[in-house]
Amino acid sequence: MIIIEDINKITKPYKNAVITIGNFDGVHLGHQALFHNLIEKAIALNGTSIAMTFEPHPIRVLKKNNHPPLITLYEQKAELIEKAGLDVLICIPFTQEFAAIPAKEFVEDILVKRIGIKAIAVGEDYTFGKNREGNLALLKTLGNQCGFEVILIDELHISNTYPERISSTKIRELVIAGKVAESKKLLGRYYQIRGKVEVGRDRGGKLLGFPTANINLYDELRPKIGVYAVIVECKGENFKGVANIGYSPTFDDYIFTVEAHILDFKENIYGQKIRVNFIDRLRDEKKFSNISELSEQIKKDIIKARKILSK
Repeated sequence: MIIIEDINKITKPYKNAVITIGNFDGVHLGHQALFHNLIEKAIALNGTSIAMTFEPHPIRVLKKNNHPPLITLYEQKAELIEKAGLDVLICIPFTQEFAAIPAKEFVEDILVKRIGIKAIAVGEDYTFGKNREGNLALLKTLGNQCGFEVILIDELHISNTYPERISSTKIRELVIAGKVAESKKLLGRYYQIRGKVEVGRDRGGKLLGFPTANINLYDELRPKIGVYAVIVECKGENFKGVANIGYSPTFDDYIFTVEAHILDFKENIYGQKIRVNFIDRLRDEKKFSNISELSEQIKKDIIKARKILSK
């Protein structure tokens, strides 16, 4: 997949471009269905399948501090879109200036002249352009004028027993509630955080007997505080683990941490990037009377996690 992060670097229109536009936060099953339709259409036209997204998320620019946490940071989003099989990802730096482009100008100057669209796939509630003045009706009108097709993608539902629309908002609600196993039904994969292993307070191994890999969260969504069964991706391999998200109340320091104890693993991985996939929630975080009591509970957590992860 070709990644374009500067629209000015597109020097000529793509061949029979079939495009979809959105934030695609989470790249969930709904997005994946959209990409599948897009690719099929591009194949039929002997053209190019393209996703256009924005960085940072437009809400972060338009509403500043009033924005939701991200399900997927840009790096992971790009990886997932590539995995979906698209030919090109265009990531436009989102600024106040870009937000001020009128809808008609955006379509004619960027989509038609620069990208060369022959078809665009969007949902029924799609809006675009300055003050979100562009909508499906305007897009269809411009399509008739400029010679491109507008494809309406139906909402994808999980099943008859789970009739809600798949959405990034719903996924956030589930993860924030600690329902990571249920969020998998919408994502099509387990919820993941990633980061570089940093030096912690050096007490997991020394005091508790369970060394941990500590990573910081930045902009991404944070699962509900508690203990989780996880799969840790490290050095190209997958390892079972137990992760604690919270404030370590037993130690009375109340500093937010993400600590993953990787089972049957003794390597030094400080400074290395790892990915932590949340499989299921084991329990709430709890303040214990002493370190020995906490250590015993961790042993029980590991036993429970092994059972879950061996299924």
